Amino acid sequence: MEVLPAPSSTDAPEVQLPAFEYGRDKIRAVNLGGWLVLEPWITPSFFERTNNTDVIDEYTLGALVDRAAALEMLTQHWETWITEDDFIAIRAAGLTHVRIPLGFWSVPLTQDDVRTSVSSDPYIPGAWPYFLRGLTWARKHGVRVIVDLHGAPGSQNGYDNSGQRTSGPQWALQPHFVTHTVDVVRFIAANVGGLIDVLELLNEPAGFRGDDWAAVIREFWIEGYDAVRDAAGEDIHVMIGDAFLGVESWTDFLTPPRGHGVLMDFHEYQIFSHGELERSPQEHIDFACGYIDRLSSFASSNLWTVVGEWSNAITDCARWLNGRGVGARWDGTWYDTDQYHDTCEGYTGSYHNFSEEYMAFLRRYWEVQVEIGESVQGWVFWTWKVCLS
Repeated sequence: MEVLPAPSSTDAPEVQLPAFEYGRDKIRAVNLGGWLVLEPWITPSFFERTNNTDVIDEYTLGALVDRAAALEMLTQHWETWITEDDFIAIRAAGLTHVRIPLGFWSVPLTQDDVRTSVSSDPYIPGAWPYFLRGLTWARKHGVRVIVDLHGAPGSQNGYDNSGQRTSGPQWALQPHFVTHTVDVVRFIAANVGGLIDVLELLNEPAGFRGDDWAAVIREFWIEGYDAVRDAAGEDIHVMIGDAFLGVESWTDFLTPPRGHGVLMDFHEYQIFSHGELERSPQEHIDFACGYIDRLSSFASSNLWTVVGEWSNAITDCARWLNGRGVGARWDGTWYDTDQYHDTCEGYTGSYHNFSEEYMAFLRRYWEVQVEIGESVQGWVFWTWKVCLS
């Protein structure tokens, strides 16, 4: 299969982006999930085509599938999952930004760019030209870009969306993994800084894994921030995340004069524990509303805050949401559970299967979560599209 030639940053059309002032104007955006970082629940058919149930993420794709065959599958996916038509539709919907998840293995580092090995084995590289093409489409159609480093070496959280689903993520435990990640961030800033508005240093590092992890994350935010500023100056904004520790844990962190142009990314999901699933629809709404004052207070006194991921789901029923081959807590098919909340029928798949009552709730839940984002610096819905097959 012919591989797309890599465009350069000079290939971007000279289009004047709509005026946007960070801290005043609202980010209203969508994530382009499942495109350059695979997730089984977003594109289950891709994983089924491997004919190997042990392929559960991009790490195992590279390790277990013939590399030429896997690259051909990936190339077809990169070509077709997100196209220029998506950027046209995103802009037509009145959205201001897209957030593009990217794995470290897709960033074409040379030995001159790194202080460690350039190897990303067993991952299969090749997405970078498609990433660059997405940036040119965004610029052409007046859409601003948040680049989100979604996967780091060793996995920063053990989730399949980091590239490697594992119960023992190693990123914070191996200093060379952290160093490599800083080098990746520096490369992105140096090479596409003129085409993006925001660079998110790392998605969802697992601060909940203990004080040692939290300390590494804190130091990485500082090193990553400095790397971006060294490579691109003040031209792009830097985004960090709360690392599952709550925004309050980052009070007075990278605020002026130490940091400038820094945004906080907060994610709002209520489906990944039995306690959350036990909430009634109204309790989900009430819980979400509770974030408004909390986030507004932090944003007004610390860092501009964006709800960088959120969804309308109140169940974990979407097929393989918890991982390929893993069931749902909601209907008791998740491993290591004897709890049951309800059947998944009527809660997932096509909206044609939803009741009028559920549809009305989804409308209200959407409005409330948008209100959270509007109370701070904006919101980014997860995600633009999914495959239902």
